Amino acid sequence: MPRKRYSPEEIIAMLREAEVRLSQGEMVGQICRMLAVSEQSYYRWRREYGGLKVDQARRLKDLERENQRLRKAVADLTLDAMILKEAAKGKLLSPSRRRACVDHVVRDLGVSVRRACHVVGQHRSTQRKQPQGRQDEAALTRAVIRLAEQYGRYGYRRITALLNAEGWVVNVKHVYRIWRREGLKVPMKQPKRGRLWLADGSCVRLRPTHRNHVWSYDFVQDRTHDGRAFRMLVVIDEHTRECLAIEVDRKLNSQRVLDTLADLFVTHGPPEHIRSDNGPEFIATALRDWLARLDVKTLYIEPGSPWENGYCESFNSRLRDELLNGEIFYSLREAQVLIEWWQRHYNRLRPHSSLDYRPPAPQAVLPGPSWPPDPVAASAHPPTLTAGL
Repeated sequence: MPRKRYSPEEIIAMLREAEVRLSQGEMVGQICRMLAVSEQSYYRWRREYGGLKVDQARRLKDLERENQRLRKAVADLTLDAMILKEAAKGKLLSPSRRRACVDHVVRDLGVSVRRACHVVGQHRSTQRKQPQGRQDEAALTRAVIRLAEQYGRYGYRRITALLNAEGWVVNVKHVYRIWRREGLKVPMKQPKRGRLWLADGSCVRLRPTHRNHVWSYDFVQDRTHDGRAFRMLVVIDEHTRECLAIEVDRKLNSQRVLDTLADLFVTHGPPEHIRSDNGPEFIATALRDWLARLDVKTLYIEPGSPWENGYCESFNSRLRDELLNGEIFYSLREAQVLIEWWQRHYNRLRPHSSLDYRPPAPQAVLPGPSWPPDPVAASAHPPTLTAGL
């Protein structure tokens, strides 16, 4: 028969009855047999509840339970602090780092996996599941490193697009993990710049909506190995992001600009608008009159505001970052050949972030040329230089 557990009220009532019987001369043993309790329980009850009333005993028990609860809470907080102190420094953002931290805490502190997962913030199913990885992880890593070496200024998103184009089934997060693990270089971020606002608080800039809506052109300058400068006339379609032409020569005047635009108008048709800065080659009277006769409206940006010609300036930055800063041109002919190769690669193969990582003109030629070009093949079969592709 299981032992009965008495409430404080019942214990105090039994002690009151025992006091009455003791005053009448009965012995403790007789009283305990009558109450069906042992003498040890009787003396323990007297030590705990002697002289207390029922409400006082109830309050005492409540205080004991509260004390136990507080002690347990303090012990839990202390253990949590020990677990966090034993964990790795910094934020544990990835499941793999949390998994390693939980294993370390369980091994060193002897706490349960459930408790360690709760403190670290790791789901227990994630802790139990061991990552399997891809069977072709080594081949994928080699492909990422190969593309990163081939396209030194591309980030992991553009590398992911190139991998998908090659037939790999991989998402951008997986490529990013490989990118970080292999210590590959991420291109530097460009600083933010302010806008040029007019007096009424508006920023005037026509945004392209379709092909041949707005073209933009600008000059880029570089030097060959002997220190002599050469210029590049860059013409792009702002809507499709296609580079229509990169004219390369030592000197380019307004007449060369007119000739280049004439060849492009024959190939692609004249645009509705053409955007440029206020350079002397672009504001020449002959060029402006010729564009007006063809119903091509000119858009000139505010002086000292290159961000208003943002599409062309962004292309110029890519051209300089991916080609001009990494190549030594020993002659003008070499510069023309390599720039022509890069233009074809940009239009046909290079993933463009604003086009959902698709090239601007992938249908131009099949298959497209690779970049960087093979120096032997480029010297044996140089591309034909034209005003546009």
